[in-house]
Amino acid sequence: MSGFQSLIRTNANYRNLWLGQVISEVGDHFNNVAVLSLALHLTGSGVAVGGVMIARALPAMFAGPLSGVLLDRFDRRRIMIWSDLFRFVVALAFILILTHKQRWLLYVLSGLLMLASPFFNSGRSAILPRIATPEQLHTANALTQTTSWVTLTIGTFLGGVATMQFGYEWAFIVNAISFLCSAFAIYLLRSPEGHFRAIRVYTKQHNAGEFWRDFRESVAYMRATPLILAVGLAYVGWASGGGAAQVLFTLFGEIVFKKGPQGIGIIWGAAGLGLVFGGILAHRLGTRMQFPGYKKAISVGYFIHGTAYIAYALMPTIWLASLFICISRAAMGSNNVLNRTVLLTHVPDRLRGRIFSLTDMMVNGTMMISVALASAATDYVSIRTVGVVAGCLSASTSLFWLSADLRGKLVEPALELEPETTDYESTLTPG
Repeated sequence: MSGFQSLIRTNANYRNLWLGQVISEVGDHFNNVAVLSLALHLTGSGVAVGGVMIARALPAMFAGPLSGVLLDRFDRRRIMIWSDLFRFVVALAFILILTHKQRWLLYVLSGLLMLASPFFNSGRSAILPRIATPEQLHTANALTQTTSWVTLTIGTFLGGVATMQFGYEWAFIVNAISFLCSAFAIYLLRSPEGHFRAIRVYTKQHNAGEFWRDFRESVAYMRATPLILAVGLAYVGWASGGGAAQVLFTLFGEIVFKKGPQGIGIIWGAAGLGLVFGGILAHRLGTRMQFPGYKKAISVGYFIHGTAYIAYALMPTIWLASLFICISRAAMGSNNVLNRTVLLTHVPDRLRGRIFSLTDMMVNGTMMISVALASAATDYVSIRTVGVVAGCLSASTSLFWLSADLRGKLVEPALELEPETTDYESTLTPG
């Protein structure tokens, strides 16, 4: 924990990024609980919950290639600010659902909210090595991920309680205000170069052909770098069961355990708490482990994650279920920090925005399929059965990772030298 405190105290850029993250993500989880609960109450069907999740995943998936290309061509800080301002407007528009009570509004607004997310989330990952020294990078990544999970724990619990006490409207207002706070925090970031553009040699042509070439370059890099490809596919393996979890958390809280929005908050809060433990564990492991140890930790982590999720789906009470979801997410949280440190360390800056957006696109696409299948399945089989299947899918990632390691595929890639100069002027404002 002393490493986290030292980073926040001594690195002003990271401190601003972190403070904006805390505020905006707490607001995000107010929105998540409110929207998913509202979807279930308006329709009485798990299919509607799945529809919201698909409506979120689909735009994020299709925005991924464009966001990565733009983040590697333009000033990443300015793109992040625009993303927050757009999401502020959309978050306020959710209030319309309370008066119109139309299911299509849930889907459209959820989709618009997530349409802008890849521009912010991949941008934050891409600039992290620019605002943290190489010695600080693992700590900065661990703290960024752990903070996301602390806000998940706090935001979902408070969101569930606040939604029950004060109604959906306040959850939407809190979410909107949080995006303004985040935009201001990103505005405060400063770079010695005067910008946060990628370190690369640019062409000054901006057309569909050039954008497509940039995207193909990121795909070719991932295919040619087995470890980076394996990390991306591991995220896909998790998402095959993790997408179902997004639906099942709501259904377990509302239907299986009959606790209403507060039940959703309890389960999400336990999941967030587990992720926090996992982030702290990964921070310690990452400073002690060599590369072979990292590979073994990933395989073990996915196995624990999946099997604990199976146990969660079978527990008779919400508190026992919360214990096992906490264990499951601790393992997943540790894996996520370790894998993202590998990406941050080894992916060149010129490709970083595209690689992070590409992995997010792969995850969102898989989650969309998982959500669709899980939400449809709940109308035919028990919710617990769907949970067991989701856990088995996530656990299978451990076997694929272990197999690749035993066959010698997971080799640490050499670090690439970056171009020394850039030739580019950003055309985006504000900031």
